[in-house]
Amino acid sequence: MLERTRIKGGRWEARSKAQDCPELEVRHLSEVLDGLEVSGGPGDWRIVQPIPPELLNEGVLTFLVCRKGHEEIVDRFTLVAGAPLAEDLRAEIELLRAELDLLKRAFRQHCAESDG
Repeated sequence: MLERTRIKGGRWEARSKAQDCPELEVRHLSEVLDGLEVSGGPGDWRIVQPIPPELLNEGVLTFLVCRKGHEEIVDRFTLVAGAPLAEDLRAEIELLRAELDLLKRAFRQHCAESDG
């Protein structure tokens, strides 16, 4: 239903090709955010949600785009920021490298046993 376009200038922007005006709300930690704007017309709706600056913190922030008054999730967008992110990414890369090394060893062993 939604085509994500971008996050720019503290605003999440999307488009919808729906014929009817999308009835949406954006939530963060179960709280509905103010300021959602829907403009355009049938087949080309522009949806804009300002991201409140007070919500921006280090870590991972997930925003859910839901049908207004329902729990159905139509889309989501995530912001990641701060120093903890760099540490998390380094740890994840180290884990991936270790797993890749394990797979390479197992594959080489399998190839050596198959040739013999």
